[in-house]
Amino acid sequence: MLKNPIHLRLEKLEAWQHLTFMACLCERMYPNYQVFCRETGFTDPMLYRRILDLVWETLTVKDAKVNFDSQLEKLEEAIPDASQFEIYGVYPAIDACVALSEIVHSRLSGESLSHAIEVSKLSVGTVASLEMTQAEREMGEEELRSLPAVIEEFDIQWEIYRLLVECEERDIELIKGLRADLREAGMSNIGIELTH
Repeated sequence: MLKNPIHLRLEKLEAWQHLTFMACLCERMYPNYQVFCRETGFTDPMLYRRILDLVWETLTVKDAKVNFDSQLEKLEEAIPDASQFEIYGVYPAIDACVALSEIVHSRLSGESLSHAIEVSKLSVGTVASLEMTQAEREMGEEELRSLPAVIEEFDIQWEIYRLLVECEERDIELIKGLRADLREAGMSNIGIELTH
């Protein structure tokens, strides 16, 4: 899949920065899951929202205690099965769940870099898949890289990275600001708008 030069740079970040980066990308994938759930009646999208909020909480609240084992169980039950749905929206919804499960696995294992790279790839992959589906054909890496939607996804990931890399230590205000900005934007990586 599309290689993003950011993956090499992520090695320079600390665990809290990886987690914030992943949470930001999941925040941008959440509308894909929310709208899919609302359209199909599959499950309550608030389950995803609550797990993601717990991740944010561990980043901003000192000594926040979360049982991520039980959160993972809840999340696994909330992942749609692509074979059960006719609509394309099931795929971005699955990607959003897999990305969130990467964060939870990262919290459980204490390892963050590989999970951050995976979430970055997933988010770009969601965008690339939609572009190919709309074009009704496969595309090579070079062609995908030149598409405005893919360029925008790379740009947003770089922007989040740049804000994080400038921090010497965990910056609670920056983390809260990123979360607030992404929520306010309410727009997913594939242009799906959050419904309230």
